[in-house]
Amino acid sequence: MSLKLSEQIDGRREKGEDVRTSNVTACVALANIVRTSFGPTGLDKMLVNEIGDITITNDGATILAKLEVEHPAAKVLVELAHLQDKEVGDGTTSVVILAAELLKRGNNLVKKKIHPTSIISGYRVAMREACSYIKERLSVQISDLGNDTLVQCAMTSMASKIIGSESEFFSNLVVNAIKRVGRKNEKGKVKYPIGAINILKAPGKSAKDSVLVEGFALNCRRASEAMPKSITKAKICLLSINLEKLRLPMGINFNFSVPEQNQLLIKREEDIVKERIDLILKAGANVILTSGGIDDLATKYLVEAGVMGVRRVASSDLKNIARATGGTILLTLADLEGNETFDPSYLGEAESVGTEEVSDQQLIIIKGTKNNSSSSIILRGANGHMLDEMERSVHDALCTTKRVLESREVVPGGGAVETALSMHLETFAESLGTREMLAVVEFANALLVIPKILTVNAAYDATDLVAKLCTLHHAAQKSEEKKHYARFGLDLFNGKLRNSIDAGVLEPTMSKIKSIRFATEAAITILRIDDMIKLNPKPEPKHPHDMEDD
Repeated sequence: MSLKLSEQIDGRREKGEDVRTSNVTACVALANIVRTSFGPTGLDKMLVNEIGDITITNDGATILAKLEVEHPAAKVLVELAHLQDKEVGDGTTSVVILAAELLKRGNNLVKKKIHPTSIISGYRVAMREACSYIKERLSVQISDLGNDTLVQCAMTSMASKIIGSESEFFSNLVVNAIKRVGRKNEKGKVKYPIGAINILKAPGKSAKDSVLVEGFALNCRRASEAMPKSITKAKICLLSINLEKLRLPMGINFNFSVPEQNQLLIKREEDIVKERIDLILKAGANVILTSGGIDDLATKYLVEAGVMGVRRVASSDLKNIARATGGTILLTLADLEGNETFDPSYLGEAESVGTEEVSDQQLIIIKGTKNNSSSSIILRGANGHMLDEMERSVHDALCTTKRVLESREVVPGGGAVETALSMHLETFAESLGTREMLAVVEFANALLVIPKILTVNAAYDATDLVAKLCTLHHAAQKSEEKKHYARFGLDLFNGKLRNSIDAGVLEPTMSKIKSIRFATEAAITILRIDDMIKLNPKPEPKHPHDMEDD
């Protein structure tokens, strides 16, 4: 007698329509959480974890990362938002909403007896056609639009954030910061590394008191006030060890027959620190940055040598400084033979390292780094929650500006791209004679979820505004005289339609293309699933003492 699979395994099995409906329901429920926070008029979410820490944000990736999602299909959407945040830096909410809508419409087609393979094939055809249409017909070179394009892209990114009311001030701050860190790579292309921009937070004052500092700023102090405040032509030693008096490991004891031997041991412990510092100073270092500590004994030697020492520097900051100055972070001074050495090639170089008072805080600022320039943004705000959200907003704007600078292409915002694609794909679907046509039509309808949610969140009639927008884009694609309507999008503050390019509502082309690609791939991944086997957790083995008690 043959047993069913569900009887052979210790777990639960779902298959067919049940598992597909379960997956779609979970993904749609997750998308509904971030739906109301989408767009410039979106609302914030308050997230409280198990120990009472509060996060207030409307950033899709942050909201989903803070949620403890258990459903395996919903986890795919969480990873999708994380991928969009990592690759593009913005558009995390829209990519999740689009993926959920594609899933919902794909599941409806399956219920109408359309095979999932046909739906997946149709979605892929629609995705490729949509991406090529954006590049050929909707994308605009920033050289054709003028110098304000970067600021407008940053303002569009910040429109939905907590600093939206001060978006012009922060946009200029972001553009100036990102332009400073541009450098050519081996292929001759100019790259703008976000890691070269350090964002610091200082509670107090208003948001408009935030400042841009030229150079890499560290929220640290000198180990002693007796150390020099500023050093020019800095040779920077980067360490990830403690410059402290050597202490014997736990459990090691010495038994001395002569008391003088104990004094010799203490002196040797002190001499090891002095020898290490001497090795570094002989190599030419005049600034020491370490992620560890610097004790009073080491501080005394550094003060006598006229060297600046900074302790407890964050590891991430050390990595960015090493990249900018050309230095090497050392985890130990030991070489392969067991001796301690320090090569001058490990030192990083900068024009100056000094202490500056910025916004009531003492900061260590490194200027004129050897490899590439760096800059820092010091954010001011009323409290920690506000500063955290400001940091996320500025980071998103930096990523958006970076993508525009590197790709040199933008598209109109305000739902213009999604509506244009929807109209084009409906026409394109008519040219297909296969079952994929149905999936392409559903893909086109799914894209309209973006302008619809934007309108609903702005408290306007979505049916009316989106229908008018569709009419304009349909006319733009049919008539050469009305071609300029292809740039029209939603004006969510006045409840009207407008030319998004003229209004300065711009987004990176790359952001739109990757959003559509990532959302389609995530939807396809989940639509492929027609069987789910969930094993029961194994009971933990009992401890022998517990068994004796029983």
